[in-house]
Amino acid sequence: MGKKAMIFAAGLGTRLRPLTDHKPKALVEINGVTMLERVLRRVIDAGCDDIVVNVCHFGEQIIDFLAAKNNFGVTIHISDERQALLDTGGGVLAARQWLEGDEDILIHNADILTDLDLNAMMEFHAQSGADATLLVKPRNTARYLLFERGQMCGWTNIQTGEVKPQGLVYDAEKMQILAFGGVHVISGRIFGALEKYATEPKFSIMPFYIDSCRDIKIMGYQPAEDYQWHDIGKIESLHAAEEAMREQNM
Repeated sequence: MGKKAMIFAAGLGTRLRPLTDHKPKALVEINGVTMLERVLRRVIDAGCDDIVVNVCHFGEQIIDFLAAKNNFGVTIHISDERQALLDTGGGVLAARQWLEGDEDILIHNADILTDLDLNAMMEFHAQSGADATLLVKPRNTARYLLFERGQMCGWTNIQTGEVKPQGLVYDAEKMQILAFGGVHVISGRIFGALEKYATEPKFSIMPFYIDSCRDIKIMGYQPAEDYQWHDIGKIESLHAAEEAMREQNM
């Protein structure tokens, strides 16, 4: 049986201007191949054949691109956010009609390029019984997710000392600080909690994870083997990724 996935392709791409002045971020090319095609091919290779792609900024270009590629031979649903960008949490809820069910759902940002074994991550999620599994790794940033024995327990900003959820005390001996990698797997049963959390149509999924981690099981995923990972949301990181990918034939 095939698997479900959602690719976040609705972003405005403001950090990639001027490349996104006349095209959506997901159609910016890396060494001649669009971000969206690269991510789609990875997701399809992982066995996903029922995929939602959300669109907003120059959304018609993505719709035309997918049509020209015959949807890469799989079923692709367009979640149209051209009237109002819904952010990640709102985006998942808006796509509920295609995603909800017994199957787990792979969610992948269009501006994250990685050769991570997505199948292994989905298998880890299924075996752990988690409601959500987040790709995480040690990385230099200001804001980190907090984990205790592999399970998410909160969030902290190490520059300001802020900790969430309210009442959580950061214990450096017990807790691990890890950065989110833009790939996650969710179980269909999470939609009830998402719907209850949403006070308006537009909201980010990360505050939902942070505020809900005491009530639902959210696991961090750190594969044992090394893998390539590039966040190509900014011009400088895009150029760095192009150089690295040329060297690695990605």
